[in-house]
Amino acid sequence: MKNFNLTPLWKPQLSLLQKMILLTSSLILITILLMGYYYHQQYSQYVEQHMGNRALSVAQSVAMIPELRSAFNEHSPEEIIQPIAEDIREEVGAQFIVVGNTDSIRYSHPIEERIGQKMVGGDNDPALLHGESYVSQAEGSLGLSIRGKVPVLSDEGAVIGVVSVGFLEDEVQVTAQEYISDTWILLAMITFGGLAGSVLISYHVKRSIHGLEPAEIGRMFEEKEAILQSIHEGIIAVNEQGTVTMINQTAMEYLSDKKNQKDVIGAPIQEIIKNTGLIEVLATGRAHFNKELWLQDHHLVVNRVPIKSQNKVLGAVSTFRNKTEIMELSRELSKVREYAEGLRAQTHEFSNKLYTISGLLQLGKVPEAIELIDQESKTQQGWLHFFIENVTDSMVSAVLLGKMNRAHELGITFSVDKYSQLSSVLTDKQREALITILGNLIENACESLLENDKKNRLIHVSFTDLGEEIVFEIEDSGPGFPLL
Repeated sequence: MKNFNLTPLWKPQLSLLQKMILLTSSLILITILLMGYYYHQQYSQYVEQHMGNRALSVAQSVAMIPELRSAFNEHSPEEIIQPIAEDIREEVGAQFIVVGNTDSIRYSHPIEERIGQKMVGGDNDPALLHGESYVSQAEGSLGLSIRGKVPVLSDEGAVIGVVSVGFLEDEVQVTAQEYISDTWILLAMITFGGLAGSVLISYHVKRSIHGLEPAEIGRMFEEKEAILQSIHEGIIAVNEQGTVTMINQTAMEYLSDKKNQKDVIGAPIQEIIKNTGLIEVLATGRAHFNKELWLQDHHLVVNRVPIKSQNKVLGAVSTFRNKTEIMELSRELSKVREYAEGLRAQTHEFSNKLYTISGLLQLGKVPEAIELIDQESKTQQGWLHFFIENVTDSMVSAVLLGKMNRAHELGITFSVDKYSQLSSVLTDKQREALITILGNLIENACESLLENDKKNRLIHVSFTDLGEEIVFEIEDSGPGFPLL
Protein backbone atom coordinates (compact mmCIF):
# COMPACT_ATOMS: atom_id res chain seq x y z
CA MET A 1 0.00 0.00 0.00
CA LYS A 2 1.38 3.38 -0.98
CA ASN A 3 1.79 6.18 1.54
CA PHE A 4 0.52 9.53 0.29
CA ASN A 5 2.03 12.75 1.56
CA LEU A 6 -0.87 14.98 2.47
CA THR A 7 1.35 18.02 3.16
CA PRO A 8 0.17 20.86 0.92
CA LEU A 9 2.60 21.78 -1.84
CA TRP A 10 1.66 25.43 -1.66
CA LYS A 11 1.29 27.55 1.42
CA PRO A 12 -0.53 30.84 1.09
CA GLN A 13 1.67 33.83 1.75
CA LEU A 14 0.05 36.85 3.31
CA SER A 15 1.04 40.27 2.04
CA LEU A 16 2.23 42.99 4.39
CA LEU A 17 -1.14 44.75 4.09
CA GLN A 18 -3.01 41.57 5.00
CA LYS A 19 -0.66 40.86 7.91
CA MET A 20 -1.06 44.38 9.31
CA ILE A 21 -4.85 44.24 9.04
CA LEU A 22 -4.96 40.75 10.58
CA LEU A 23 -2.59 41.55 13.45
CA THR A 24 -4.06 44.93 14.36
CA SER A 25 -7.62 43.59 14.08
CA SER A 26 -6.73 40.62 16.28
CA LEU A 27 -5.15 42.92 18.83
CA ILE A 28 -8.22 45.16 18.88
CA LEU A 29 -10.61 42.20 19.19
CA ILE A 30 -8.63 40.59 22.00
CA THR A 31 -8.37 43.90 23.84
CA ILE A 32 -12.09 44.60 23.49
CA LEU A 33 -13.03 41.08 24.59
CA LEU A 34 -10.81 41.32 27.65
CA MET A 35 -12.29 44.72 28.49
CA GLY A 36 -15.80 43.34 27.99
CA TYR A 37 -15.09 40.35 30.22
CA TYR A 38 -13.60 42.61 32.88
CA TYR A 39 -16.54 45.02 32.83
CA HIS A 40 -18.97 42.08 32.80
CA GLN A 41 -17.43 40.71 35.96
CA GLN A 42 -17.26 44.11 37.57
CA TYR A 43 -20.90 44.89 36.76
CA SER A 44 -22.03 41.46 37.98
CA GLN A 45 -20.23 41.90 41.27
CA TYR A 46 -21.53 45.44 41.57
CA VAL A 47 -25.15 44.39 40.94
CA GLU A 48 -24.89 41.47 43.36
CA GLN A 49 -23.40 43.73 46.00
CA HIS A 50 -26.00 46.38 45.34
CA MET A 51 -28.88 43.90 45.53
CA GLY A 52 -27.44 42.39 48.73
CA ASN A 53 -27.19 45.83 50.33
CA ARG A 54 -30.71 46.60 49.19
CA ALA A 55 -32.03 43.34 50.64
CA LEU A 56 -30.25 44.07 53.93
CA SER A 57 -31.66 47.60 54.06
CA VAL A 58 -35.20 46.37 53.43
CA ALA A 59 -34.78 43.65 56.08
CA GLN A 60 -33.59 46.21 58.60
CA SER A 61 -36.60 48.40 57.88
CA VAL A 62 -38.99 45.47 58.23
CA ALA A 63 -37.38 44.34 61.49
CA MET A 64 -37.91 47.81 62.98
CA ILE A 65 -41.70 47.93 62.32
CA PRO A 66 -43.41 48.10 65.73
CA GLU A 67 -46.52 46.21 64.61
CA LEU A 68 -44.36 43.36 63.34
CA ARG A 69 -42.33 43.17 66.56
CA SER A 70 -45.43 43.23 68.77
CA ALA A 71 -47.08 40.52 66.63
CA PHE A 72 -44.57 37.99 67.96
CA ASN A 73 -46.48 38.13 71.29
CA GLU A 74 -49.81 37.31 69.64
CA HIS A 75 -51.40 33.87 69.44
CA SER A 76 -51.30 33.88 65.58
CA PRO A 77 -48.39 36.21 64.53
CA GLU A 78 -48.70 35.25 60.84
CA GLU A 79 -52.08 36.95 60.54
CA ILE A 80 -50.43 40.30 61.29
CA ILE A 81 -46.96 39.78 59.83
CA GLN A 82 -47.97 38.23 56.45
CA PRO A 83 -49.90 41.27 55.16
CA ILE A 84 -47.17 43.66 56.28
CA ALA A 85 -44.42 41.60 54.65
CA GLU A 86 -46.28 41.13 51.36
CA ASP A 87 -47.14 44.81 51.02
CA ILE A 88 -43.48 45.76 51.46
CA ARG A 89 -42.26 42.95 49.13
CA GLU A 90 -44.49 44.11 46.30
CA GLU A 91 -43.43 47.70 46.87
CA VAL A 92 -39.64 47.03 46.80
CA GLY A 93 -39.76 44.26 44.16
CA ALA A 94 -38.11 41.60 46.30
CA GLN A 95 -38.71 37.93 45.45
CA PHE A 96 -39.50 37.13 49.08
CA ILE A 97 -39.71 38.59 52.57
CA VAL A 98 -39.77 35.85 55.12
CA VAL A 99 -40.19 36.47 58.85
CA GLY A 100 -39.47 33.60 61.23
CA ASN A 101 -39.24 33.01 64.97
CA THR A 102 -36.23 31.77 66.89
CA ASP A 103 -36.96 28.23 65.70
CA SER A 104 -36.89 29.45 62.03
CA ILE A 105 -40.65 28.81 61.68
CA ARG A 106 -42.07 31.06 58.96
CA TYR A 107 -44.63 33.74 59.84
CA SER A 108 -44.64 35.10 56.28
CA HIS A 109 -43.86 33.81 52.81
CA PRO A 110 -44.86 34.72 49.22
CA ILE A 111 -46.46 31.28 49.02
CA GLU A 112 -48.95 31.18 51.88
CA GLU A 113 -49.00 27.35 51.99
CA ARG A 114 -45.42 27.44 53.25
CA ILE A 115 -46.22 29.61 56.26
CA GLY A 116 -45.67 27.61 59.44
CA GLN A 117 -42.92 25.53 57.82
CA LYS A 118 -39.24 25.76 58.71
CA MET A 119 -37.08 28.25 56.82
CA VAL A 120 -34.71 26.65 54.26
CA GLY A 121 -31.06 27.58 53.71
CA GLY A 122 -29.43 27.09 57.07
CA ASP A 123 -28.05 30.60 57.21
CA ASN A 124 -30.09 32.00 60.14
CA ASP A 125 -27.74 31.15 63.00
CA PRO A 126 -25.63 34.35 62.97
CA ALA A 127 -28.82 36.42 63.24
CA LEU A 128 -30.68 34.23 65.74
CA LEU A 129 -27.74 33.27 67.96
CA HIS A 130 -25.54 36.35 67.75
CA GLY A 131 -27.96 39.09 66.69
CA GLU A 132 -25.92 39.91 63.54
CA SER A 133 -27.17 41.62 60.38
CA TYR A 134 -25.54 40.33 57.18
CA VAL A 135 -25.88 39.40 53.51
CA SER A 136 -25.72 35.74 52.50
CA GLN A 137 -26.17 33.62 49.41
CA ALA A 138 -28.01 30.32 49.87
CA GLU A 139 -30.35 27.84 48.18
CA GLY A 140 -33.89 28.37 49.49
CA SER A 141 -37.29 26.97 48.63
CA LEU A 142 -37.55 29.42 45.70
CA GLY A 143 -34.03 28.78 44.44
CA LEU A 144 -30.59 30.31 44.80
CA SER A 145 -30.93 33.82 46.15
CA ILE A 146 -29.09 36.76 47.69
CA ARG A 147 -30.47 37.44 51.14
CA GLY A 148 -30.39 40.19 53.69
CA LYS A 149 -30.67 38.73 57.23
CA VAL A 150 -31.64 40.95 60.22
CA PRO A 151 -32.67 39.81 63.75
CA VAL A 152 -35.99 40.98 65.21
CA LEU A 153 -35.43 42.34 68.70
CA SER A 154 -37.88 42.75 71.56
CA ASP A 155 -38.20 45.95 73.53
CA GLU A 156 -35.70 44.48 75.98
CA GLY A 157 -33.23 43.80 73.12
CA ALA A 158 -33.60 40.04 73.02
CA VAL A 159 -33.69 38.21 69.70
CA ILE A 160 -37.23 37.03 69.09
CA GLY A 161 -37.07 36.28 65.39
CA VAL A 162 -35.39 36.94 62.03
CA VAL A 163 -36.30 38.81 58.83
CA SER A 164 -34.97 37.47 55.51
CA VAL A 165 -35.34 39.59 52.37
CA GLY A 166 -34.12 37.97 49.16
CA PHE A 167 -33.61 38.48 45.45
CA LEU A 168 -33.26 35.38 43.28
CA GLU A 169 -29.90 34.92 41.60
CA ASP A 170 -31.54 34.57 38.17
CA GLU A 171 -33.29 37.91 38.62
CA VAL A 172 -30.00 39.47 39.74
CA GLN A 173 -28.29 38.20 36.58
CA VAL A 174 -31.09 39.59 34.42
CA THR A 175 -30.67 42.95 36.13
CA ALA A 176 -26.88 42.76 35.58
CA GLN A 177 -27.41 41.96 31.89
CA GLU A 178 -29.52 45.08 31.53
CA TYR A 179 -26.60 47.13 32.79
CA ILE A 180 -24.00 45.24 30.75
CA SER A 181 -25.90 45.18 27.43
CA ASP A 182 -25.32 48.89 26.92
CA THR A 183 -21.65 48.37 27.62
CA TRP A 184 -21.39 45.58 25.06
CA ILE A 185 -23.11 47.76 22.47
CA LEU A 186 -20.56 50.52 23.14
CA LEU A 187 -17.68 48.03 22.94
CA ALA A 188 -19.05 46.68 19.66
CA MET A 189 -19.09 50.20 18.21
CA ILE A 190 -15.53 50.76 19.43
CA THR A 191 -14.51 47.44 17.87
CA PHE A 192 -16.02 48.40 14.51
CA GLY A 193 -14.28 51.77 14.61
CA GLY A 194 -11.00 50.11 15.58
CA LEU A 195 -11.22 47.63 12.71
CA ALA A 196 -11.98 50.40 10.24
CA GLY A 197 -9.07 52.41 11.61
CA SER A 198 -6.84 49.34 11.35
CA VAL A 199 -7.63 48.98 7.66
CA LEU A 200 -7.03 52.69 6.99
CA ILE A 201 -3.74 52.73 8.91
CA SER A 202 -2.57 49.59 7.12
CA TYR A 203 -3.33 51.12 3.71
CA HIS A 204 -1.55 54.33 4.73
CA VAL A 205 1.56 52.43 5.87
CA LYS A 206 1.53 50.34 2.70
CA ARG A 207 1.27 53.45 0.54
CA SER A 208 4.03 55.25 2.46
CA ILE A 209 6.47 52.42 1.64
CA HIS A 210 5.42 52.47 -2.03
CA GLY A 211 3.59 49.17 -1.83
CA LEU A 212 6.73 47.17 -1.10
CA GLU A 213 6.79 43.94 0.88
CA PRO A 214 9.26 43.41 3.79
CA ALA A 215 11.35 40.99 1.72
CA GLU A 216 11.53 43.53 -1.10
CA ILE A 217 12.52 46.30 1.32
CA GLY A 218 15.23 44.08 2.81
CA ARG A 219 16.54 43.15 -0.63
CA MET A 220 16.53 46.79 -1.76
CA PHE A 221 18.42 47.79 1.39
CA GLU A 222 21.07 45.14 0.76
CA GLU A 223 21.33 46.15 -2.90
CA LYS A 224 21.62 49.82 -1.93
CA GLU A 225 24.41 49.05 0.53
CA ALA A 226 26.25 46.95 -2.05
CA ILE A 227 25.91 49.66 -4.70
CA LEU A 228 27.00 52.46 -2.36
CA GLN A 229 30.04 50.54 -1.19
CA SER A 230 31.05 49.58 -4.73
CA ILE A 231 30.80 53.11 -6.16
CA HIS A 232 34.25 54.64 -6.72
CA GLU A 233 32.99 58.08 -5.72
CA GLY A 234 32.70 59.10 -2.07
CA ILE A 235 29.12 59.65 -0.86
CA ILE A 236 27.87 61.34 2.33
CA ALA A 237 24.19 61.95 3.14
CA VAL A 238 22.79 64.16 5.91
CA ASN A 239 19.30 64.80 7.25
CA GLU A 240 17.63 68.19 7.59
CA GLN A 241 19.46 68.83 10.90
CA GLY A 242 22.84 68.29 9.24
CA THR A 243 23.48 64.92 10.91
CA VAL A 244 25.29 62.27 8.88
CA THR A 245 22.92 59.41 8.00
CA MET A 246 25.00 57.51 5.44
CA ILE A 247 28.61 57.31 4.29
CA ASN A 248 30.25 54.78 1.98
CA GLN A 249 33.67 53.17 2.22
CA THR A 250 35.24 55.42 -0.43
CA ALA A 251 34.31 58.51 1.56
CA MET A 252 35.71 56.90 4.72
CA GLU A 253 39.09 56.57 3.00
CA TYR A 254 39.29 60.35 2.72
CA LEU A 255 38.58 60.77 6.45
CA SER A 256 41.89 59.57 7.80
CA ASP A 257 41.07 60.63 11.39
CA LYS A 258 37.97 58.37 11.53
CA LYS A 259 38.40 54.64 12.18
CA ASN A 260 34.96 53.30 11.27
CA GLN A 261 31.51 54.34 10.16
CA LYS A 262 30.13 54.22 13.71
CA ASP A 263 32.24 57.29 14.51
CA VAL A 264 30.66 59.18 11.61
CA ILE A 265 27.00 58.07 11.45
CA GLY A 266 24.94 60.33 13.73
CA ALA A 267 27.62 63.02 14.04
CA PRO A 268 27.09 66.62 12.78
CA ILE A 269 28.58 67.09 9.33
CA GLN A 270 30.52 70.17 10.54
CA GLU A 271 32.51 67.92 12.86
CA ILE A 272 33.40 65.58 10.01
CA ILE A 273 34.11 68.13 7.27
CA LYS A 274 34.89 71.61 8.56
CA ASN A 275 34.39 73.50 5.30
CA THR A 276 31.43 71.53 3.97
CA GLY A 277 28.84 73.20 1.78
CA LEU A 278 26.02 70.83 2.73
CA ILE A 279 24.71 73.24 5.37
CA GLU A 280 24.27 75.88 2.68
CA VAL A 281 22.46 73.36 0.48
CA LEU A 282 20.09 72.53 3.36
CA ALA A 283 19.44 76.22 3.96
CA THR A 284 18.92 77.30 0.34
CA GLY A 285 17.75 74.09 -1.33
CA ARG A 286 20.07 74.81 -4.30
CA ALA A 287 22.49 72.21 -5.66
CA HIS A 288 26.25 72.71 -6.05
CA PHE A 289 28.04 71.13 -8.99
CA ASN A 290 31.77 70.68 -9.70
CA LYS A 291 32.94 72.56 -6.62
CA GLU A 292 36.48 72.04 -5.36
CA LEU A 293 37.25 70.98 -1.79
CA TRP A 294 40.39 70.11 0.15
CA LEU A 295 39.79 67.25 2.58
CA GLN A 296 42.84 66.22 4.57
CA ASP A 297 45.49 65.99 1.80
CA HIS A 298 43.01 65.20 -0.97
CA HIS A 299 41.97 67.69 -3.65
CA LEU A 300 38.35 66.78 -4.44
CA VAL A 301 35.68 67.75 -6.95
CA VAL A 302 32.31 67.84 -5.15
CA ASN A 303 28.64 67.77 -6.17
CA ARG A 304 25.98 68.56 -3.54
CA VAL A 305 22.27 67.92 -4.17
CA PRO A 306 19.31 68.54 -1.81
CA ILE A 307 16.81 65.77 -1.02
CA LYS A 308 13.29 67.19 -1.42
CA SER A 309 9.76 65.97 -0.85
CA GLN A 310 6.83 68.21 -1.74
CA ASN A 311 9.23 71.19 -2.05
CA LYS A 312 10.54 70.61 1.49
CA VAL A 313 14.24 69.93 2.01
CA LEU A 314 14.61 66.68 3.95
CA GLY A 315 18.38 66.35 3.65
CA ALA A 316 21.25 66.52 1.20
CA VAL A 317 23.75 64.21 -0.52
CA SER A 318 27.34 65.02 -1.39
CA THR A 319 29.38 63.04 -3.92
CA PHE A 320 33.06 63.70 -4.46
CA ARG A 321 36.05 62.31 -6.32
CA ASN A 322 39.76 62.92 -6.22
CA LYS A 323 40.61 65.63 -8.72
CA THR A 324 44.01 64.05 -9.35
CA GLU A 325 42.28 60.88 -10.55
CA ILE A 326 40.05 62.94 -12.84
CA MET A 327 43.06 64.74 -14.31
CA GLU A 328 44.87 61.45 -14.83
CA LEU A 329 41.83 60.04 -16.56
CA SER A 330 41.62 63.15 -18.73
CA ARG A 331 45.26 62.76 -19.72
CA GLU A 332 44.69 59.10 -20.54
CA LEU A 333 41.76 60.05 -22.74
CA SER A 334 43.83 62.72 -24.46
CA LYS A 335 46.56 60.20 -25.11
CA VAL A 336 44.10 57.68 -26.50
CA ARG A 337 42.62 60.41 -28.68
CA GLU A 338 46.09 61.23 -29.98
CA TYR A 339 46.68 57.58 -30.79
CA ALA A 340 43.31 57.28 -32.50
CA GLU A 341 43.91 60.44 -34.51
CA GLY A 342 47.31 59.18 -35.60
CA LEU A 343 45.89 55.83 -36.64
CA ARG A 344 43.05 57.52 -38.50
CA ALA A 345 45.47 59.75 -40.38
CA GLN A 346 47.71 56.82 -41.17
CA THR A 347 44.77 54.74 -42.36
CA HIS A 348 43.56 57.60 -44.54
CA GLU A 349 47.03 58.11 -46.00
CA PHE A 350 47.44 54.42 -46.86
CA SER A 351 43.95 54.32 -48.31
CA ASN A 352 44.88 57.11 -50.72
CA LYS A 353 48.05 55.25 -51.70
CA LEU A 354 46.10 52.02 -52.23
CA TYR A 355 43.58 53.79 -54.43
CA THR A 356 46.44 55.30 -56.45
CA ILE A 357 48.08 51.89 -56.89
CA SER A 358 44.73 50.37 -57.86
CA GLY A 359 44.22 53.09 -60.48
CA LEU A 360 47.67 52.58 -61.95
CA LEU A 361 47.09 48.83 -62.22
CA GLN A 362 43.72 49.38 -63.91
CA LEU A 363 45.41 51.70 -66.41
CA GLY A 364 48.01 49.05 -67.10
CA LYS A 365 50.80 51.17 -65.58
CA VAL A 366 52.36 48.26 -63.74
CA PRO A 367 55.93 49.70 -63.62
CA GLU A 368 54.64 52.97 -62.17
CA ALA A 369 52.59 51.05 -59.57
CA ILE A 370 55.61 48.99 -58.57
CA GLU A 371 57.73 52.14 -58.35
CA LEU A 372 55.14 53.82 -56.09
CA ILE A 373 54.98 50.74 -53.85
CA ASP A 374 58.76 50.60 -53.60
CA GLN A 375 58.97 54.33 -52.88
CA GLU A 376 56.27 54.18 -50.16
CA SER A 377 57.78 51.06 -48.65
CA LYS A 378 61.20 52.64 -48.51
CA THR A 379 59.77 55.79 -46.94
CA GLN A 380 57.81 53.92 -44.23
CA GLN A 381 60.60 51.44 -43.60
CA GLY A 382 63.03 54.32 -43.39
CA TRP A 383 61.02 56.10 -40.73
CA LEU A 384 60.30 52.91 -38.83
CA HIS A 385 63.97 52.00 -38.87
CA PHE A 386 64.90 55.53 -37.77
CA PHE A 387 62.56 55.51 -34.80
CA ILE A 388 63.51 51.99 -33.77
CA GLU A 389 67.20 52.90 -33.85
CA ASN A 390 67.01 56.36 -32.27
CA VAL A 391 63.93 56.40 -29.96
CA THR A 392 63.81 53.97 -27.04
CA ASP A 393 60.24 54.73 -25.96
CA SER A 394 57.70 53.20 -28.35
CA MET A 395 54.90 55.54 -27.20
CA VAL A 396 56.87 58.60 -28.28
CA SER A 397 57.66 56.89 -31.60
CA ALA A 398 53.96 56.16 -32.11
CA VAL A 399 52.97 59.80 -31.50
CA LEU A 400 55.59 61.10 -33.90
CA LEU A 401 54.58 58.59 -36.61
CA GLY A 402 50.92 59.43 -36.12
CA LYS A 403 51.53 63.16 -36.37
CA MET A 404 53.73 62.60 -39.40
CA ASN A 405 50.88 60.82 -41.19
CA ARG A 406 48.49 63.53 -40.02
CA ALA A 407 50.77 66.18 -41.54
CA HIS A 408 51.06 64.30 -44.85
CA GLU A 409 47.28 64.05 -44.99
CA LEU A 410 47.03 67.83 -44.64
CA GLY A 411 49.66 68.40 -47.32
CA ILE A 412 52.36 69.41 -44.84
CA THR A 413 55.98 68.40 -45.22
CA PHE A 414 57.02 66.77 -41.95
CA SER A 415 60.71 66.15 -41.32
CA VAL A 416 62.74 64.87 -38.41
CA ASP A 417 66.39 65.77 -37.87
CA LYS A 418 68.48 62.71 -38.76
CA TYR A 419 70.73 63.27 -35.73
CA SER A 420 67.83 63.22 -33.27
CA GLN A 421 67.83 60.58 -30.57
CA LEU A 422 65.99 59.68 -27.37
CA SER A 423 67.70 56.80 -25.57
CA SER A 424 66.58 57.63 -22.01
CA VAL A 425 64.13 55.31 -20.28
CA LEU A 426 61.09 57.43 -19.37
CA THR A 427 58.97 57.06 -16.26
CA ASP A 428 55.19 56.87 -16.58
CA LYS A 429 54.76 60.53 -15.59
CA GLN A 430 57.51 61.67 -17.98
CA ARG A 431 56.00 59.64 -20.82
CA GLU A 432 52.48 61.03 -20.24
CA ALA A 433 53.72 64.61 -20.03
CA LEU A 434 55.94 64.28 -23.11
CA ILE A 435 53.24 62.66 -25.24
CA THR A 436 50.71 65.34 -24.27
CA ILE A 437 53.14 68.19 -25.01
CA LEU A 438 54.32 66.75 -28.34
CA GLY A 439 50.79 66.02 -29.51
CA ASN A 440 49.57 69.55 -28.67
CA LEU A 441 52.58 71.35 -30.17
CA ILE A 442 52.55 69.43 -33.44
CA GLU A 443 48.76 69.70 -33.75
CA ASN A 444 48.94 73.47 -33.16
CA ALA A 445 51.65 73.71 -35.81
CA CYS A 446 49.49 71.78 -38.29
CA GLU A 447 46.52 74.07 -37.67
CA SER A 448 48.62 77.20 -38.08
CA LEU A 449 49.97 76.00 -41.45
CA LEU A 450 46.54 75.47 -43.00
CA GLU A 451 46.43 79.18 -43.88
CA ASN A 452 49.70 78.92 -45.89
CA ASP A 453 50.07 77.80 -49.47
CA LYS A 454 50.69 74.10 -49.89
CA LYS A 455 54.22 74.82 -51.03
CA ASN A 456 54.98 76.63 -47.79
CA ARG A 457 53.80 74.11 -45.22
CA LEU A 458 56.79 72.81 -43.31
CA ILE A 459 57.27 71.23 -39.89
CA HIS A 460 60.67 70.22 -38.63
CA VAL A 461 61.24 68.23 -35.42
CA SER A 462 64.49 67.59 -33.62
CA PHE A 463 65.17 66.12 -30.20
CA THR A 464 67.99 64.97 -27.98
CA ASP A 465 68.58 63.68 -24.47
CA LEU A 466 72.27 64.46 -24.17
CA GLY A 467 73.07 65.64 -20.70
CA GLU A 468 70.46 65.62 -17.92
CA GLU A 469 67.61 67.13 -19.97
CA ILE A 470 65.32 65.98 -22.76
CA VAL A 471 65.02 68.67 -25.43
CA PHE A 472 62.48 68.75 -28.28
CA GLU A 473 62.46 71.52 -30.91
CA ILE A 474 59.44 71.89 -33.18
CA GLU A 475 59.63 74.45 -35.99
CA ASP A 476 57.00 75.36 -38.52
CA SER A 477 56.62 77.85 -41.36
CA GLY A 478 53.43 79.31 -39.95
CA PRO A 479 52.79 82.99 -39.08
CA GLY A 480 53.88 82.49 -35.45
CA PHE A 481 52.85 84.70 -32.53
CA PRO A 482 52.55 88.48 -33.04
CA LEU A 483 55.23 90.50 -31.26
CA LEU A 484 54.03 92.87 -28.56
